[in-house]
Amino acid sequence: MIFFLFAIGFPAFSQEIVTAERYLELVSERYAVIRDYEANIAILSGTNEMYGKVSHLAPAFLRLDFTKPMDQVIVFNGDLLTVYLPEYRMVLNQSITQNRRSGAGLASAQGLALLRRNYVPAFVTGPEPVPLDAGSSERVVKLRLTRRSISEGFREIIVSVNPDTRLIRRLEGRTIAEGLVRFDFSNVRINQGIPELRFIYDSPASANIYNNFLFRDID
Repeated sequence: MIFFLFAIGFPAFSQEIVTAERYLELVSERYAVIRDYEANIAILSGTNEMYGKVSHLAPAFLRLDFTKPMDQVIVFNGDLLTVYLPEYRMVLNQSITQNRRSGAGLASAQGLALLRRNYVPAFVTGPEPVPLDAGSSERVVKLRLTRRSISEGFREIIVSVNPDTRLIRRLEGRTIAEGLVRFDFSNVRINQGIPELRFIYDSPASANIYNNFLFRDID
């Protein structure tokens, strides 16, 4: 359902020779102690661009409030996924049972645990920081994650990490059909004391509500 995901600081390590696997493990360990975070997010899928703010509360709460498309909302409270599409005055709800729950997004402790289990990491060019984009002054460490199984939806994922803060700056997933999905995270604020109430969504009175729009679980 959701990617997503977002990030944090980590102490510098001295003389240790860090492999790509160890580097990803260090980032994952740091995420594991983050209670919550907020960040600006930009999503590119093909030629479609989306912008907004993401909020995450460990272990599985996630909310996306978009400015493009304006007022669109995606909320997951650990049990219920809600998508509000203002253009159609439509609210889509989906109950998520434990057997279908796989984490609140890639930029979270759960998401990183899934990446480490399902993908093989390697440095794109090496452990030294490189430009985020060609000609960019912003420098990141880039990891290429290659899927272990053909059942994974993304053939590979490029993870760009700020070398000073160990903050995930960008996630780029490439599908079997060579489609690109990119998530950019900026202005990350951690441990803001985000309450669970933020992940309770009140549907507009004028919206039509559709339940179990993805699948219907059979207990």
